[in-house]
Amino acid sequence: MRTDPSPGTLPAREHLPAGNAGTPVLDVVIPVYNEEKDLQPCVRRLREHLARTFPYAFRITVADNASTDSTPRVAARLAAELPEVTTVRLERKGRGRALRTVWSASDAPVLAYMDVDLSTDLNALLPLVAPLISGHSDLAIGSRLARASRVVRGPKREFVSRAYNLILRGSLQARFSDAQCGFKAVRRDVAQLLLPLVEDTGWFFDTEMLVLAERAGLRIHEVPVDWVDDPDSTVHIVRTATDDLKGVWRVGRALATGSLPLDRLTRPFGDDPRDREIQDVPRGLARRLVGFCVVGGLSTLFYLLLYSVFRQFSGSQTANALALLVSAVANTAANRRLTFGVRGRGGAVRHQAQGLVVFAIGLALTSGSLAALSAAGGSPAHSTELAVLIAANLAATVLRFLLFRAWVFPDRPEGGPVRTVAAAHIPSAPDRGTAPPPACATTEPYRPDGPPPRRPLPHPAHRPYQTTAQVRAGEAADGTWRDGTMAPQPVRPHDTDPGDPR
Repeated sequence: MRTDPSPGTLPAREHLPAGNAGTPVLDVVIPVYNEEKDLQPCVRRLREHLARTFPYAFRITVADNASTDSTPRVAARLAAELPEVTTVRLERKGRGRALRTVWSASDAPVLAYMDVDLSTDLNALLPLVAPLISGHSDLAIGSRLARASRVVRGPKREFVSRAYNLILRGSLQARFSDAQCGFKAVRRDVAQLLLPLVEDTGWFFDTEMLVLAERAGLRIHEVPVDWVDDPDSTVHIVRTATDDLKGVWRVGRALATGSLPLDRLTRPFGDDPRDREIQDVPRGLARRLVGFCVVGGLSTLFYLLLYSVFRQFSGSQTANALALLVSAVANTAANRRLTFGVRGRGGAVRHQAQGLVVFAIGLALTSGSLAALSAAGGSPAHSTELAVLIAANLAATVLRFLLFRAWVFPDRPEGGPVRTVAAAHIPSAPDRGTAPPPACATTEPYRPDGPPPRRPLPHPAHRPYQTTAQVRAGEAADGTWRDGTMAPQPVRPHDTDPGDPR
């Protein structure tokens, strides 16, 4: 856990300003594969609903996943007839690939998607995106498992959905209720940094995005939805479930090894009371105190168990010294990792050496208590020795916490070295003809009042997608970016999607 007061790599959440009438605030993506029958009624119904109820300008983007029927022609006809509709053509299948392509190139500050069957009632769309527009949340999802939701679907899909979400809760400690409902939205500034970390290009894309966002501390808003199952769905349940379980294993392993750079998604929560500087109350004191008490309680039980074992073949002083030494090493290691959030091997030897100094103070307290007990009672009972040791350990624990916080693991100063950050925040609207896209990672220090870090435009050979609209193409004829706040994120070379069920 980050304990320094650095501002993070994402800007503080703010309500989106009211822009020009022609600038879309919301971009709704509809990924399709061979949906020539359902595409036209879906797009027309969605457009009519948004025109009637949504108070901002919007865009509907049809993302064609290499369809082999007449879906591309239907999408092109809709884009020609309706000014709010555009279409993007991908030559490879994968819902995650389609969403990443369109979202990475979109200039709308709020990005959403829904399934073409419109199983989710559209009345939930405005509640879905409102928290993102207001700046309250970073992502929003529709939940079919919320108490207020009303869902109509067969027992097979009900069982699969609930079992999958239980697996996520048990294996990845996910706290969101429904990972796979095809009804989600994300702020563009969050998507810029989150999407490059998501590897999946298929159906697991949603789950991976949500797990990484939650682990990074981003706020996920859940909306209860009314949902009716589509009996004509072509999703292969067994194959999709197998791929999802493989994704759960991959993400869980990455989280366990710490290989994901989730610090790229840190954000200053200006209205969060946990981040406020309060006079005479050190930062993180409450959390550290709770963690220290938990570690201390377990260490005390471990110490008493060791003392009872060593007491069988040695005197009380020797047993106390050995038990306290072993438990002190374990206590320092646990507090270093869990209470004070220090990771890696750097400084571990120094911390253990300082912990042994603290151990010597605790040894003096407990040994002095045993010596005083022996002098007073001659040959005290074992239970009496344990009671005296517990009292002495309580005093030693308080002293240990103070020494750990002030000496062994002190707070890092504010003027520390420059950290690697993910992107610089551009407070004002950039010049649409000159501003380059932000980098996903840069070693330049973050300066709110300075220019954004520059990076060269990707070579055309590295942009594998072709579109039928200017949503994908963010650059002008002179090679400069049309919108300096978003650049397309090309799919990495290892993004393959064999056997995609759609």
